[in-house]
Amino acid sequence: MPNVTEIESHGRIAVLRFNRPGALNALSVELARAIARDLIALDGDDAVDGIVLTGAGERAFCAGVDLKEARAVQVAEIEEWFGTVCNIYKQILLTKKPVIAALNGVAAGGGFQMALVSDQRVAHPGTRMGQPEINAGIPSIMGSYWMSLHLGWSKNQELSMTGRLLAAEEAQTLGLVNHLVAADAVVATACEIAEQFAAKPSVAWKRTKGRFRDIALAGFDDAFRAGVLGQQEAYAKGEPQAVIDAFLTKN
Repeated sequence: MPNVTEIESHGRIAVLRFNRPGALNALSVELARAIARDLIALDGDDAVDGIVLTGAGERAFCAGVDLKEARAVQVAEIEEWFGTVCNIYKQILLTKKPVIAALNGVAAGGGFQMALVSDQRVAHPGTRMGQPEINAGIPSIMGSYWMSLHLGWSKNQELSMTGRLLAAEEAQTLGLVNHLVAADAVVATACEIAEQFAAKPSVAWKRTKGRFRDIALAGFDDAFRAGVLGQQEAYAKGEPQAVIDAFLTKN
């Protein structure tokens, strides 16, 4: 079995690749744990100045949580399961080095949220991104929290309540994508940005990123608790299970 993550060195920039292309790099528990573990290791590696996150293949950065695992989750397991995924967001924020999301395809749900908490986002014109959980019967709570740090109330409501995915051009217009480049330049551009950030005066960089980290984490625990309660209620009613069953049967 191949590893669920791969790490490549581009000079002093580490490219951390999610390696489940057949599943659109969906976040299984195994992958979520591996991403968090790798982020901690790379942050502590003196040979690494910055980190680029990307997905294997050409279709997806990360399509969100693994639906088969999501279908099997029991109400009593939701807090641990959801916490495993949310720990990725926290580790990206806690990483002191630049973390750049290279969006090589769809970034939905958990993948979208990983991108939102990264320091910059690079995409190509075929990238689509958004927060579709509500259409799977899962309350859009953690995602709407991260979007609140980027977007106004009305646009956040629209995206959270419709679950629609944004084309890369609209996402760039809204400020959710920082750089729009050709598909074959996404990772290289992300590495260049990581290098540029890493070359900034060290105290100024760490203090600036640290301030954004403090702001982002200030509401994290409340959003997590609300997300747990919302998912517990939804799963107890059986709504996510029904939507996932219909999707898996159709596909």
